[in-house]
Amino acid sequence: MPETPVFREEPVSFVRRSGRMSQAQDRAFEELASQYLLDVPRGLASTSVHADARMDPTLEYGRDARLFVEIGSGQGHAIISAASSRPDDDFLAIEVFRAGLARTMLDADKAGVRNLRLVEANAPEVLDSYLPEGAASEVWIFFPDPWHKTRHTKRRLVRPGFGDAAARALADGGLLRLATDWEDYALQMREVLDAEPQFERAFEGEWAERFDGRVMTAFERKGIAKGRDIRDLAYRRRSRV
Repeated sequence: MPETPVFREEPVSFVRRSGRMSQAQDRAFEELASQYLLDVPRGLASTSVHADARMDPTLEYGRDARLFVEIGSGQGHAIISAASSRPDDDFLAIEVFRAGLARTMLDADKAGVRNLRLVEANAPEVLDSYLPEGAASEVWIFFPDPWHKTRHTKRRLVRPGFGDAAARALADGGLLRLATDWEDYALQMREVLDAEPQFERAFEGEWAERFDGRVMTAFERKGIAKGRDIRDLAYRRRSRV
């Protein structure tokens, strides 16, 4: 028997599909990756993070500033908007789909955004070990894959155990912001995070108010067009002391 595993112990929240890249997308990786895309040492898989790998935000951004992390940034619309409007803060986008990473780099470069970095990796591994403990002021999860078929719900990102990784990455008092247009996933998110002792609700009533820092994206428009309610949640990281 091998001494080290050859597969991940937990299912990931994505299925990586390889598609043909456009010339512009190829150019993004050739010309812009050195500016935006972090070079992450790998573990078991192409989207894994080696257990000993650590990010140094001060080195990567060239300064000390508040760090905001988006998981599943897609084509980067939300995080580019935030980064361009808040130059005094730093932003990290976590995404596994290369077309989305390419589009984010192209649009960030066009907008002159320099306070943004991207990491091509499985998000829980980034939160659990790659980021320094307490490095993030906020973690955003907007419209994650709902894995709506019953047999697939085990792949959902926000499931029992996720709170530990998010809590490790967040500073005391930091916020975990979530949004989804799938009611049963919203209920699952709330149930999971209400049960996490390291978090407390940062909203009153059933759901949080819409986060005004989240720009309207294609995912949100699609959900609204299909008559689905958009539900926001926000949780505050309790003090470690």
